[in-house]
Amino acid sequence: MHVELVRTTTRDGLRLDGALVEPADSRSPAPDSLSAAVLLHGVAGNFYTSSTFDAVIPRLQELGLAVLSVNTRGHDSVFGSMAGNVRRRLGAAYETVDDCRLDIGAWIEFLASRGHERIVLIGHSLGAIKAAYGHAHEKWPQVAAVVASSPPRLSYSAFMNSAESSVFWESMSTAEQMVAEGRGDELFTGKFPFPLLITAAGYIDKYGPAERYNILRFAADLPCPALFTYGSKELTGGGIAFANLPEALMGLPHSQRRSVAVIEGADHLYTGAGHKLAADVADWLRLVSAEY
Repeated sequence: MHVELVRTTTRDGLRLDGALVEPADSRSPAPDSLSAAVLLHGVAGNFYTSSTFDAVIPRLQELGLAVLSVNTRGHDSVFGSMAGNVRRRLGAAYETVDDCRLDIGAWIEFLASRGHERIVLIGHSLGAIKAAYGHAHEKWPQVAAVVASSPPRLSYSAFMNSAESSVFWESMSTAEQMVAEGRGDELFTGKFPFPLLITAAGYIDKYGPAERYNILRFAADLPCPALFTYGSKELTGGGIAFANLPEALMGLPHSQRRSVAVIEGADHLYTGAGHKLAADVADWLRLVSAEY
């Protein structure tokens, strides 16, 4: 498989890297067909080691899509880069999730420069939240569909009422104290929802009472068809972050534009179930292409 290493620059001057593979059929797609997919990694992932979509990529190629696997500024845990003329620390530990709008927008512009006018955003975990959050707020005209695989519920109120509320409150209190002391940009190790190195301000932004990234707050605002996928194992064993999410998503307004697929036997990473994920995504995209 031929892979082209590519890069783009965001509006705030950050260079991002990715890999582009062409469709299995070299013929140009019809003007009203999907022609490309953008794959967005989860927390601390990157375009070259994330494996969740390994089985999905060839299925997308068979559908005639170019597939662009990309980095966002949340790739890896910590990295240093120039943004404009300023040296910055970035990565999952330092990112503000809202900045995904800059990252995804830059990749959409890159694909548009290659002639791709109808794009599907496909993300996993936090990448799924970014795909849905970004498009719900930006409503990019080139994006015709969204596939969100295993976006968790990032809900302060749900976490505070969960069985692990004391662990969550310990981490939130530490972050709030650090911010109050003027140390919001300093790193600490949050203990909930899993051990993670993150700035105090970033922890509050991601998990705090504003609930900016609660998938149930913006999923209904997507202006296009959207597929949400979950593994049966994560729904039963993933705690409040995943409990009853399929039902909650389908209970939101505009449910006719939304589909949910539960993949039997799959965990959060779709270990050993990637082929099932690939089949469900491909079948849904065929249906979307036929209807829209």
